Amino acid sequence: MTTSLNAERRARDIAAIAETPVDVLVVGGGVTGAGVALDAASRGLSVALIEAHDLAFGTSRWSSKLIHGGLRYLAHGDVALAYESAVERGIAMTRTAPHLTRTLPQLIPLHDTVSRGHELFTHTGLHAGDLLRRFARTPGALLPRPRRVPAAEALALAPMLKRDGLRGGLLSYDGQLIDDARFVVALARTAAGMGARIITRAKALGLERNSAQVLDTITGEQFEIQARRVVNATGVWAGSLVPSVKLRPSRGSHVVIAGDGFTGTSLTVPIPGTSNRFVIVLPQVDGRVYVGLTDEPVDEIPDVPTAPQSDVDFLLDVASSVLERRLTNDDVIGTYAGLRPLLEADGASADLSRKHAVLTAPNGVLTIVGGKLTTYRRMAADAVDATGLVTSPSRTDKIPLVGAASRAELARLDAPARLVAKYGTEAVAVAQGDPEQLHPQLTMAEVAWAVEHEGALDVDDVLHRRTRIGLVDAEAVRLSRELGRLWPGSPTVRSPP
Repeated sequence: MTTSLNAERRARDIAAIAETPVDVLVVGGGVTGAGVALDAASRGLSVALIEAHDLAFGTSRWSSKLIHGGLRYLAHGDVALAYESAVERGIAMTRTAPHLTRTLPQLIPLHDTVSRGHELFTHTGLHAGDLLRRFARTPGALLPRPRRVPAAEALALAPMLKRDGLRGGLLSYDGQLIDDARFVVALARTAAGMGARIITRAKALGLERNSAQVLDTITGEQFEIQARRVVNATGVWAGSLVPSVKLRPSRGSHVVIAGDGFTGTSLTVPIPGTSNRFVIVLPQVDGRVYVGLTDEPVDEIPDVPTAPQSDVDFLLDVASSVLERRLTNDDVIGTYAGLRPLLEADGASADLSRKHAVLTAPNGVLTIVGGKLTTYRRMAADAVDATGLVTSPSRTDKIPLVGAASRAELARLDAPARLVAKYGTEAVAVAQGDPEQLHPQLTMAEVAWAVEHEGALDVDDVLHRRTRIGLVDAEAVRLSRELGRLWPGSPTVRSPP
């Protein structure tokens, strides 16, 4: 079955699931929901996934774009969770999504403000993390061992560093996602290729153990989906559908700055007064730099969270503490914030566990909450196990996502490197489309591909989830007007004329 998602397939799938029950209905189109759909479909179950907005509309697209080895969990003494993260990182980088991941050098600058004791503590932690990397059997050629570097090498790796008081740095390596939203789209399309029905703009109005009332937000029509089990994978919104689920959401804010003067090495900056909390300065393949992230408890859960000025000021202040030139609001070209679906417990949100849980509501609905993007696959497997519909184990650790290939194969593709990093093996087909350049990160061929194959139903889907252009408001507004002229007055888009 084809992996392509588009408006025509959506209409067919709605008609089918309104008439024919499925084994598993997944509610929520983020990384967890898409992961559940893939896991269930790969084990032979019939699957439907509904999402109120678009794939990766919520928290999944607001991450730090890391697929990390769990070093922070190790600092909290949670070896099991750290090991799980290291294993899942290795699976994504070597088997399931080499095209959407890359090796990220990370440098912790050692200025006079970092004590020798703190340096030793951190250095020991990095080597402990590398030990987990080896236990997880991730090749050292992909993630080299950590080491201490002298000041001259630290400056070569990160020329923006403040020179005064710099005695060196601690260099380590982790995994970086090229694009978290595209990762979710790849998961959903891979599930679709195994028969899963992926339906966006379909809002769950109510859930029961074996059914859901659904509103098609495009047509305004309501319909019912019958299923043997229903899985609520809506993240921080889980409690709105299943009141028995109690969460403590926390906000993780980032600022986006232009990458002038920054290299491909990320910076990990200790937060003053803490022993294991950091601000990270993350270079991206598109030349931008993300600075993140905060961890602040919140009470309200909007569809699209925003980063308050207090978070922006905090991030700029901490990042600037190690830079030669201070970052100011004039450097900020965009901001974003995501809400973590943390399980309710005592203590500050920064200290709450990132473990996940599968909860069964009194009415029988299963809810999967907690966890991290890196461990989505393990979360999905546990949720499918909890349905009681299968006896075979999860096999998604061996299923390459759409576009995946070995790094050697990807390097040999006859397509621009920028496209290979986004589309993997599909880059060759994308490169054969209309080359008209709409933006340094977008051609008309990519717009057409998003609409015909990736389930984009409107201009916002293209700019905000199939690309990350939308992180910079000015660029998004300009392109939205330009692309909007292609589909005037239409709630859904078709291929560009």
